[in-house]
Amino acid sequence: MDRRSFLTLSGATLMGAALSGTAGVFAASGKAPHDLKIQTARYKFLDGFTENMVSLSKDAPPPVIRMRQGEPFAANVTNTLAEATAMHWHGIRLPNKMDGVPYLTQWPIQQGETWHYAYTSKDAGTYWYHPHCMTMDQIARGLTGVLIVDERRDPDFDAETILNLRDFRIGEDGQFLAFSSPRRASRAGTLGTVMTANWEQNPVYRHPPGAIVRLRVAATDTTRIYRLALQGGAGRVLAADGHPLRAPLSWPSPERPIVLAPGQRLDIALLMPADEAQDVVLTHMAASGAKPLATFRSNGTPVKRTLGDIPDLPANEVPDADPASAKIIELVFGWSPDGLKPNNGICGTLGYTFWSINRKPWPGDAVEGIRPVAELRLGQSYVLRMRNESPNAHPIHLHGLVFRPIRSNKLKRASNWTDTIVLTKNETADVLLVADNPGDWAFHCHVIEHQKTGLAGYIRVT
Repeated sequence: MDRRSFLTLSGATLMGAALSGTAGVFAASGKAPHDLKIQTARYKFLDGFTENMVSLSKDAPPPVIRMRQGEPFAANVTNTLAEATAMHWHGIRLPNKMDGVPYLTQWPIQQGETWHYAYTSKDAGTYWYHPHCMTMDQIARGLTGVLIVDERRDPDFDAETILNLRDFRIGEDGQFLAFSSPRRASRAGTLGTVMTANWEQNPVYRHPPGAIVRLRVAATDTTRIYRLALQGGAGRVLAADGHPLRAPLSWPSPERPIVLAPGQRLDIALLMPADEAQDVVLTHMAASGAKPLATFRSNGTPVKRTLGDIPDLPANEVPDADPASAKIIELVFGWSPDGLKPNNGICGTLGYTFWSINRKPWPGDAVEGIRPVAELRLGQSYVLRMRNESPNAHPIHLHGLVFRPIRSNKLKRASNWTDTIVLTKNETADVLLVADNPGDWAFHCHVIEHQKTGLAGYIRVT
C-alpha cells in the first residue's frame, strides 16, 4: 500500500483516533461526480441527543472532503431540507459560477433539487465548505466541513489530525438555543455554549512518540474568534488559510497565541513528545482562562524524529504585485447609518441592519440592482485599504481571490497569502492582490451575524 492510500484509509478508519467523532474522509477521485446530500441529523453532545442538526452525514458531522491539487473534482449536492441552501467552497480559487453564492453566482437549491459543482483547485492546502443560503441557521446547526486539497507530491509526515473547531448554542436540555439576538449581533456576535473539535469536547488523539504530525485546524463557527496555543509540544507553523507561509509565524504558545477567526485555517507540524503517555493540548486562551480544545497523546512505537525532519510545503502559484504601482481602493467597515430592514428573499435574514461597507448596508440577497463595492480590471494589481471604524473585530473574507497584508496602523502583520483578514478595533490595513479571477465575488464579514445584518457586498473583476 502506498503512503497516500495509507493516509486516506487511516483517516477513514480513525487512525490513532485522528478523526474521532467525525464521519471520516470523503476521498474525491476526480472521475464521476460524487453525491452529497444535505440532511437533518441528531448528535449527542450532553446527556441527550440534540435534534434538528444539519450535516452531509446521517447523525454524524460533515465528512472531510479530500481532493488533489490540479485534479478535477465534481459533486452533485442534493438538498433534502425544507428550506433552500447552497454550497460554498471557502478559500478555493475556482470559476465564479461554482462559488455557491445564491443570486450572485447561482440560484438557491430548493428542497428536492440537486446542483452540480465541478472545479479543479490550483492550490493545495486546508479549506472548508459551508452553506451560503440560510447561512446563520444552517452553519449554527452544524453544516460546516473541512476540505483538503492534497499536494501533488505528498510531504513526509508520519500522521495527520484534522480539527473542525466550532461551538454550538445548546441549552441544558440538549436542544438548540436561539442562534442570535439583536444586542449581540450589534456587537461581537453570539457565542456558543458547547465548544467542540470535530463535534467532540476535548477529544484525545494518539500518535507515536517522536512522530511528526500535520495538524490541520479550521475555525468554522458563526462567531468565535480563537486565540490558539499548543501547550507541551514543539514544532512549526507551516501554512495559514491554505497557503504555505511567506513570512514565519511564531509557535502558538500561551504567551503568544495565534488568532484564528471564523473562516481561517492553520497547518501546523507538531513533533510529538519522545516519551510514552505525554500530552500536548490545543487550547483557546479565553479571557476567562485556557479552554482545552483537543489533546494529542504520545502512544505506540516511537518514531524518533527531530524538528529538523519537518518538511517544507511547496508554495502555491499566486501572482504577486508591486505595491508601489498598485491602485488603491478605500473600503470602510462599520455600523450602518440607517435602520434598513433587509429583504428576506429565500436565503434568510435576521430582520434588522447594524453594519455596512462604505456606509451602505447589504439590503438582502435577492435585491436587484446592487452595485459592487469595488470594480477591478482583470490582471491588474490593487491595494485594498480596509478601515474598521467599529470597536469590534471583523474577519473580512473575499471569495475567489487571495491577498496578503502589507501594512497596518496597529499591528505588525506577517505578509502571508490569505482569503480572510481579522480587522481589529479601529484598524486600517492595506492588502495587496492581483485581480486574476473574473466574476462577481462575495466580500463580507465571517461573523455571520455581522454578514446577515449588513456587513456584506461583492467585488467585481472584469
